[in-house]
Amino acid sequence: MRFAVGIFMVLLPMTAANAVRPNLIVVLADDLGFGDLGCYGNEGIQSPRIDHFATEGMRLTSCYAAHPNCSPSRAGLMTGRTPFRLGIYNWIPMFSPMHVKRTEVTIATLLRDSGYETCHVGKWHLNGNFNLPGQPQPNDHGFDHWFATQNNALPNHRNPENFVRNGNEVGTLKGYSAELVAAEAVEWLRKQRDSNKPFFLFACFHEPHEPIASAGKYKQLYPHEDPAYSAHHGNISQLDAGFGRLLDAVKKLGLQDDTVVIFTSDNGPAITAMHPHGSAGPFRDKKGTVYEGGIRVPGIVRWPGRIAAGSKSDVPISALDFLPTLCELGQATLPTERELDGISLLPLLNDEPLRRKKPLYWQFNRAKGLAKVAVRDGRWKLLASITQPGPSTGADLSQLEMQAIKNARLKDFELYDLGADVSESEDRSDVEPIVLDRLKKQMQAIFQSVQNEGAVWPDWKWPRYESRHIIWPDYWLNREKR
Repeated sequence: MRFAVGIFMVLLPMTAANAVRPNLIVVLADDLGFGDLGCYGNEGIQSPRIDHFATEGMRLTSCYAAHPNCSPSRAGLMTGRTPFRLGIYNWIPMFSPMHVKRTEVTIATLLRDSGYETCHVGKWHLNGNFNLPGQPQPNDHGFDHWFATQNNALPNHRNPENFVRNGNEVGTLKGYSAELVAAEAVEWLRKQRDSNKPFFLFACFHEPHEPIASAGKYKQLYPHEDPAYSAHHGNISQLDAGFGRLLDAVKKLGLQDDTVVIFTSDNGPAITAMHPHGSAGPFRDKKGTVYEGGIRVPGIVRWPGRIAAGSKSDVPISALDFLPTLCELGQATLPTERELDGISLLPLLNDEPLRRKKPLYWQFNRAKGLAKVAVRDGRWKLLASITQPGPSTGADLSQLEMQAIKNARLKDFELYDLGADVSESEDRSDVEPIVLDRLKKQMQAIFQSVQNEGAVWPDWKWPRYESRHIIWPDYWLNREKR
């Protein structure tokens, strides 16, 4: 597949050998659906900064998260490896033994070792013992500077009290999460980084993940009889403003032309009872599923002078591709002693075909619905259920679940032609036996490889630490009175 609209502008072939190493920024939204931005077709949401950013770069219309859930998605992005290989099977609550192990290698570690200055701001969600002994912290995974929360901003996005800066708790902060995360990133860019080095910045906004809190100036953009609608859409505008503040600083500091910026989301929209207003666009289902609505997300990349402004690509790419891509741009050596599932996107930057040795792959044993595993190869997507699905609710860890992860088998296959059926509504498994057989063999090979690698965690009961610290919005607490 080639670019649908617009081509990357290539002044010279983009290879590590002939390129000055660019600065690298990855911006990750939280629970932002494919259809939650103006530039992705939502006429009801005001996202002017992200929309303008899309006109300056390339919109990726087949961009996929590494997983349909928070922690696994982030783990996959950071390591270039399917998260089940790492043993990241679900979102990670505070105090959980589940974590990205010290033996895993991240984008930040590889870039730091190659001479980059590195910074993480915002949601971390890659360990349970956050800022506690026994598990690696952001600095152990390659970040020179970090300003983070374990999971969500608590008690919500307004005046959060759980940020930690370089191992030191900072206490209650005034303001909203997006502006605080952006402010920290800007401060680091202006005053704290080594300006003689290229940098890698990983900015992980909390918006629009629950517990939502949106500033009045953003809520008032969306007058509606349902206050949850105003709050949710306002939360996306709040995210948009934070992103814009970061871009303004990059431009003001004279860094724009030398910086690759990628914007994406960790998974599809949550669409909860409290906030049912997120959008997966034309796609089926939502966060927590391996259907398109759970994994296909916005993706935009800007590199002035290299990427044609206002262009679009429908080539399927994954957040798993970020590590090999950024490492090639940064001339960092890839690890060879472990299985990487992503590939470098540099061929796309040179207007060349992107060739994968294996299809894109997702696995979530706790996925909502029957389908737990999916692969995409070209226009075709195969889904399967498994013989031993994990528990559907809660965040406990048990040996029963570990055994299921290690011993489950694939069954009940569904085949969709995404070239003609983006809504995954017409199962083609009965009429495309050759395609079905090929994809089943590919899925089975990856599934077995992942089973062989995944960690086994001890039994653990979820203490619901976060639940005791959340302040939910009044419109939810008082919903029966409305």
